[in-house]
Amino acid sequence: MTNDALKYLLDEKLSLYNQTTFIKDDPVSIPHLFTKKQDIEIAGFFAAIFSWGNRTTIINKSKELMTLMDNAPHQFILHHQTRDLKNLLHFKHRTFTADDLLYFVEFLKFHYSKIDSLETAFFNSSTHSSPFGGGRVGAGLIGFKDYFFSMEHLKRTEKHISSPVQKSTCKRLNMFLRWMVRKDKTGVDFGIWNKISPAQLICPVDVHVARVAAQLNIIQRKQVDWQTAIELTDFLRMLDAEDPVKYDYALFGMGVMNDKEGLP
Repeated sequence: MTNDALKYLLDEKLSLYNQTTFIKDDPVSIPHLFTKKQDIEIAGFFAAIFSWGNRTTIINKSKELMTLMDNAPHQFILHHQTRDLKNLLHFKHRTFTADDLLYFVEFLKFHYSKIDSLETAFFNSSTHSSPFGGGRVGAGLIGFKDYFFSMEHLKRTEKHISSPVQKSTCKRLNMFLRWMVRKDKTGVDFGIWNKISPAQLICPVDVHVARVAAQLNIIQRKQVDWQTAIELTDFLRMLDAEDPVKYDYALFGMGVMNDKEGLP
């Protein structure tokens, strides 16, 4: 399939899946419950971190956590009392336990007590580029993990924050960054961050995206890792240099919906 034919197919699928109807069945529905910037950031961060496995379960567990935070996550993070944390002690999502949650809350309170947006935790004046590739996003993900675990924590909690250093695709964090940075007329993504442009984002890669990209001969790598995400995004930039990760909708939609129309 030529690049022109691929672009035509992916643009067609993008129009099909990048719609407000996509929101209700996707974890992005969680930050869409809120209008305050910090609430969107916190709700989106947890929903992204929980995003592995069944999407209905992810959404339900994210809603459960928001309820435990009185559906005002920023207010809860900044002003909770010790007794309020007791409500979190029975929370669990797969391997994400109450111990992990308590550290996440502690970090977020530490950060938001100083700075009013989570954006600077990923991108600040010292964020340039990563030796692992991915430009400022690669460097931002590495820096974020270092910063996130700069306080005393359980070693096991580290597995919930990915980094290019571990060769992870960083799917969940790249998806979170897509939510925060991209903005278009459909309104699925929020576009509330501006320290990087959509052109710099790295495409989130999960099993659905990797499978469809391989079927379309977009990626050649057999293993699905950070370099696969770079390879995929580099190709998508040839289709749209300004907004390559918009095609995440097309690839993910085709994969999760088992949409084989147009596949070789």
